[in-house]
Amino acid sequence: MNPAEFQHLAAAEERMWWFRGMREIFQSVAARHLPPGIRDVLDAGCGTGANAAWMARAFGWRVTGLDCAEAGLQFARARQEPAGLIRGDIRALPFRDGSFDLITCFDVFVHLEPGEERRALAEFARCLRPGAWLFLRAAAFRWLRSRHSEFVGEKQRFTLPQLIEAARSAGMEPRCSTYANSLLLPVALAKFRVVEPLMRAPAASGVRPGPAWLERALGAALELEARWIGRGGRFRIGQSAVLLARKPA
Repeated sequence: MNPAEFQHLAAAEERMWWFRGMREIFQSVAARHLPPGIRDVLDAGCGTGANAAWMARAFGWRVTGLDCAEAGLQFARARQEPAGLIRGDIRALPFRDGSFDLITCFDVFVHLEPGEERRALAEFARCLRPGAWLFLRAAAFRWLRSRHSEFVGEKQRFTLPQLIEAARSAGMEPRCSTYANSLLLPVALAKFRVVEPLMRAPAASGVRPGPAWLERALGAALELEARWIGRGGRFRIGQSAVLLARKPA
């Protein structure tokens, strides 16, 4: 990922509607599907460590953060949480077989060359204990690429069938799948396909909090999605693909 993006992330992850809403969606999936007793968690591609720190606080898990980018880990270390931070590659995890009860991977696969996500999934499966869990989130659909996509250096995007097939190839059992950030899709399409081209907008980060009223309005859409998904609902299209899978016991 473009190293310049880490500073934007560190400044926005605690306040911006998208990050708060996506955590609510994760929490809804976790509450509905994940069993009690999860202890050891790996956040694979932890970036600035914000999600790893949040999971440790919200769930009481022992979370290890791993990222290949020193620029991101510098911000993670400044948080002084989570306790475990390691520089490493998700395609060659520096852990023993069966080390974790849960592995999370938030929006990392888009930065891998096409096909390399299968190497990462094989490593996730190796490092999960029997019966353990994997939570994946990835940007969806190539036709939703934006100026932000160019700025951060996205190499690919995914559909749910692609993620499900890749997870199954790694020996994982899909248990929950849905798209997310779906209600705001018309707004995103207007911005990415109409406004940005007309304005000839340059590649730039889209990670920055807006005015309070806009944060509330956009956040409310993701709150509604989190409630729907928490009740077992799913969306058939959206800006993010979400998959929860389990390693066979």
